[in-house]
Amino acid sequence: MDETRKRKVGRLPKKDPAVFRYSISFNAVEHDKFLSLFEQSGQRVKAHFITACIFSKPVKVVQIDKGMQDYYMRLTTFYGQFRAIGTNYNQCVKALKSNFSEKKALALLYKLEKATVELVELQRKISAQIDEFERKHSDTWLQK
Repeated sequence: MDETRKRKVGRLPKKDPAVFRYSISFNAVEHDKFLSLFEQSGQRVKAHFITACIFSKPVKVVQIDKGMQDYYMRLTTFYGQFRAIGTNYNQCVKALKSNFSEKKALALLYKLEKATVELVELQRKISAQIDEFERKHSDTWLQK
């Protein structure tokens, strides 16, 4: 075969391959601490984590409190449900107006009004809790 027509097979070689290897040993306490720091860093490769620590590259630590996350998600879900209730409220008022007599519709609207006042008060409490949660945890958990 002609020399110019030869095909190279396999991976392309790296320009600056890492060929120097070192070995370290940990006792049980050091190993546990290393693993916890590695998990907090969010990195996937232990060698990259060690290299970042040795050469003083910034080591990213990610901490997520599942309890806070669940609490926040439930509060925001309530807010979405309140918007859906507003749509249903408009549909109920239209149905009462078109399907019942004026006297009966007014009686039912009075009951609906009482329930609406309770929902508005509950919505205010939920909004206040969301605001308080964001104020307390904005520096640690919620990054805007």
